[in-house]
Amino acid sequence: MPLSVAIQMDPIASVNIDADSTFRLALEAQARGHSLFYYHVPDLFWEGGKVLASGWPLEVRREHGNHFSLGARETRDLGECDVVLLRQDPPFDMSYVTNTHLLEKIHPRTLVVNDPFWVRNSPEKLLVLDFIDLMPPTMIARDLVALREFKARHGDIILKPLYGNGGAGVFKLGHSDTNLSALFELFTGINREPLIAQKFLPAVERGDKRVILVDGEAVGAINRVPQKGETRSNMHVGGRPEKVELNERDREIAARIGPLLRERGLIFVGIDVIGDWLTEINVTSPTGIQELERFDGTNVAALIWAAIERRRGV
Repeated sequence: MPLSVAIQMDPIASVNIDADSTFRLALEAQARGHSLFYYHVPDLFWEGGKVLASGWPLEVRREHGNHFSLGARETRDLGECDVVLLRQDPPFDMSYVTNTHLLEKIHPRTLVVNDPFWVRNSPEKLLVLDFIDLMPPTMIARDLVALREFKARHGDIILKPLYGNGGAGVFKLGHSDTNLSALFELFTGINREPLIAQKFLPAVERGDKRVILVDGEAVGAINRVPQKGETRSNMHVGGRPEKVELNERDREIAARIGPLLRERGLIFVGIDVIGDWLTEINVTSPTGIQELERFDGTNVAALIWAAIERRRGV
């Protein structure tokens, strides 16, 4: 049975059709006979008990420079759709939080993927705290003295914004580095959020593995290798994706966290593993499915849609 699918995402005109996971999900949905409706994040609104969005009927195709077509702009009641894909990129700010509150008004009658309640309550760098034995030494703090003491205990550390994404604002501070105070002043001058500090893992030089889970099951992984002279492996900042196999430790981590993800309706999740350590659980708008499909032929988009269809009883 065809589903009516709304996609909440950043502007489609600027996506890289060879890498963007949302575009691949849209292609797969269309191939399965589902109809697509696309809207921008600011075009979501609530009125009179309804969650509405102003957007466009959408068709997609894998043609560079001609990868989408839009129908006439219209306003739809999202409560009458079968599925909403919540695929806007972070920052995970109050705009993002507000949108999860609005979408929660229609879920699960309209299936929102991922579940907006748990997206809001499972930020990337906080959900991982439920699995402390799988993590490297970590501190979340807005206290400079505490951060200095953490650095003194662990030597080389990574310092980054708690709600950052894509490698933005990530700094490695070596044992003798004296920039902690300056970075603290910079970050705390921008917002009121805590910082996250983690013990630096030298294994990142060999790559930061993105393991993809669908409905709580690990389906594959890619390795993201940082550029020479760079500690950040995120593809947004030049990290190189490479083929990699799931190892025993990856499967152990996935088996530990998978049941919780499934219970919370977090259908599409990407976890980050450096060496033997889990560093993040990405639930907002995970990426990596096109690279995995190219490397080993795993159609993750089809697996995600199969999980969605099961939940919709299709």
